[in-house]
Amino acid sequence: MARKSQELGRFTDVALLVLISLAEGQKHGYRMISDIEEFSGTSLEPGTLYGALMRLEERGWIEPVASAERRKPYRITDGGRAALREQLATLRRVEQAGVRRSLAWGPA
Repeated sequence: MARKSQELGRFTDVALLVLISLAEGQKHGYRMISDIEEFSGTSLEPGTLYGALMRLEERGWIEPVASAERRKPYRITDGGRAALREQLATLRRVEQAGVRRSLAWGPA
């Protein structure tokens, strides 16, 4: 049975996108929304993003960065990097299984 020690929860897609964005460096919300749309094609509403930020912060996977500006930047923590690596490894296994199984059926 698969390990579930670092589950992102039911909001996996958004949380994973946020962790990927922050793995590049600290960002505030608007910059994350732009970055996520750029690399994934996914448009997030601010409420969706901030809900994910709250859950990720509660788990200790991201943290706010002190800033003199009105916008509050966040950064990924070591725990967040570990969770991201684990989730990406799971996605690679899923992708490999999907490729193997789709090839087993032959050309469409």
